Amino acid sequence: MKKMLTYVLFSIAGLGLMALAAIPGKPGGQGQSQPSTQWDIHDLNRPLPPVVDPGPAGPPVPPPSDAVVLFDGKDLSQWTDGKGEPAKWKVESGYMEVVAKTGSIQTRKGFGDCQLHIEWAVPLAAEGESQERGNSGVFLMNTYEVQVLDSYENTTYADGMTAAVYGQYPPLVNACRKPGEWQTYDIIFYRPLFDTDGKVTRPARMTVFHNGILVHDNVTLSGPTAHKARPPYKVHEDKLPLSLQDHGNPVRYRNIWIREL
Repeated sequence: MKKMLTYVLFSIAGLGLMALAAIPGKPGGQGQSQPSTQWDIHDLNRPLPPVVDPGPAGPPVPPPSDAVVLFDGKDLSQWTDGKGEPAKWKVESGYMEVVAKTGSIQTRKGFGDCQLHIEWAVPLAAEGESQERGNSGVFLMNTYEVQVLDSYENTTYADGMTAAVYGQYPPLVNACRKPGEWQTYDIIFYRPLFDTDGKVTRPARMTVFHNGILVHDNVTLSGPTAHKARPPYKVHEDKLPLSLQDHGNPVRYRNIWIREL
């Protein structure tokens, strides 16, 4: 199989530079075709990635001219709850905040291959431990999760920490800022492709930058992300909503935009 070289051009929050990532799809590490089978899903004995200081947070990254702005800090008109009703999260001071027990929210419009920029902050008061601290999630196509969590001096299982492709890939490094500080995800996502018989002809792939630092390098997803499970792919539409998870913690989001690829 020929190696693929994808050049991804990002505007990185607070750094004032453009990051150019070459993604060769090499086996055995990032770019690998399947999650590691060396460790059980959510194995607490799995080594945690090294901690990297990403530097201070910068101002919101302005969307490029061809981006679809999903949240500009004013209202939730682009979002609904899981039943298609108006989203019930709080909006104030330029951000939205999870309101516990109101449910996850999703975009009115569906997306497939995309470049996503999203900024988020966990509560300043670091309450709870492990998965109970600042938990939420960004779900591409309402199916493939990049974990949101407070992993600043908070230990949890490696494949469920901040920026993990949940249950499949820990991040290369822990690039978390302190609670209350704004953080960014820049995600390149390619949806899975299926033939007419429902067989996967191209699995989903993902590249993720956390606070401007590469944490997933063109990893291949084994299927939908899930808790304590690794389900196989199921045929789905070419475009599905982006969703944000209500996990009971008042996580904040701002400046969400997406570019269709």
